[in-house]
Amino acid sequence: MSEKTMSVDRLEGIISVFGSLDENLKLIEDGLGVRITDRNSELTISGDEENTHWAEKTINGLMMMAAKGETIDAQNVKYIIGLVKDGHDDKIGDISRDVICISAKGKPVKAKTLGQMKYIEAITKNTVTLAIGPAGTGKTYLAVANAVAAFRSKAVNRIILTRPAVEAGERLGFLPGDLQSKVDPYLRPLYDALFELMGVETYNKYLERGNIEIAPLAYMRGRTLDDSFIILDEAQNTSREQMKMFLTRLGFGSKIVITGDITQIDLPPDKTSGLRDAMRVLDGVSDIAICRLSSKDVVRHELVSRIIEAYDKREKRK
Repeated sequence: MSEKTMSVDRLEGIISVFGSLDENLKLIEDGLGVRITDRNSELTISGDEENTHWAEKTINGLMMMAAKGETIDAQNVKYIIGLVKDGHDDKIGDISRDVICISAKGKPVKAKTLGQMKYIEAITKNTVTLAIGPAGTGKTYLAVANAVAAFRSKAVNRIILTRPAVEAGERLGFLPGDLQSKVDPYLRPLYDALFELMGVETYNKYLERGNIEIAPLAYMRGRTLDDSFIILDEAQNTSREQMKMFLTRLGFGSKIVITGDITQIDLPPDKTSGLRDAMRVLDGVSDIAICRLSSKDVVRHELVSRIIEAYDKREKRK
């Protein structure tokens, strides 16, 4: 049995670390099997020597994040516990370090995990970036945030967002309306990200000017895209031919980000995913980065991580 004492000041940042009714401290207790008591601006941590050491590092890490103005929630607490147990506590200070861009409502957009940080660095350093990972890891949102930042800084003149129009395991049948109305359901996640980051009015203004283009992948054929930030979303549903066609649209002064989840391929069984194929073909090619995000990088509801892990375990058993 070991016991550690930490001195703390009851400032606003520390209160956010503790959580309402000290709920975050209870998460640390449950996650690490320790007991934490708070008396007279001092925390006493008791438990196994290794666990008390981890708890101290976790609390220090959360205090560091709170000092940067980060809101501490259950997801932050569990992620920091995981980092500490994996021996990556020295990286905690890097999380949420750099702001990618500011949303339409004034909210700073930052990386929330180490995997997301590596993803953003890859986009910055490379002309083509492939991001592969499960739902909720911020693949699309962070790519759009980088596109908006590049557009605002005039590094590019256009933002081009595209997806393959493949139905996700269900037949939608006839869709009414003009061509744009028919493809809009496939492109909705891209609209949502742009609306949040730019605002609807600003988005519509640049759409009318041709600075923003959202279109199905088939529309890319035969074009050369210069001075553009191009995002291909749901790339696991491209064919080999579509992926090669898309990659060869790259023009001067442009960047490409390709996102996808190879566990959610909606192609017929006899068709090879263009994303899977590109991961093999492009591995090791200069100026192309391949980033792999995992369930640890999920920033949606914490249950999403557990769902992904449950499905992964089943696939491994198979």
